[in-house]
Amino acid sequence: MIVKDLYFYAIRLEESTLAHYIHHLLVEQKISLDDHKSKIDFDQADDQKVALLIQNNVLGFKKVCIYSLKMDHNEDVYIFAHSEQKAIQFYIETFHQTPLNCQEYPLDYEIARGNDVISFRDMRKEIENFPAIAGYFDNTW
Repeated sequence: MIVKDLYFYAIRLEESTLAHYIHHLLVEQKISLDDHKSKIDFDQADDQKVALLIQNNVLGFKKVCIYSLKMDHNEDVYIFAHSEQKAIQFYIETFHQTPLNCQEYPLDYEIARGNDVISFRDMRKEIENFPAIAGYFDNTW
């Protein structure tokens, strides 16, 4: 795999730290996009500069996670949000009660939707505004 592929992979999966480190090493000309990924030497990076890049979000990440919030003993709602606190706040505003718990799920987790299977990552692409309800799960079966 070349640096370019790893860089775009990190951006696509919103791996902010990895993407910013690669960006820094590219800007500092320590690596090029056509290099093999084995040429990446993170020890050559200036950690303080990378921390500033991440803090300033120079790559424009708007990370959205998926959270499962327990409504009652048998039902959960999945909410896309920028943080756990925002998911809980959205839940309270929507359902006028506090969730029993809130748990983050991996975006690559797949669920059944109709006769198909879809990952939360792919489902998120269908939504423009966050927070948003992704769906419900009834575990009375």
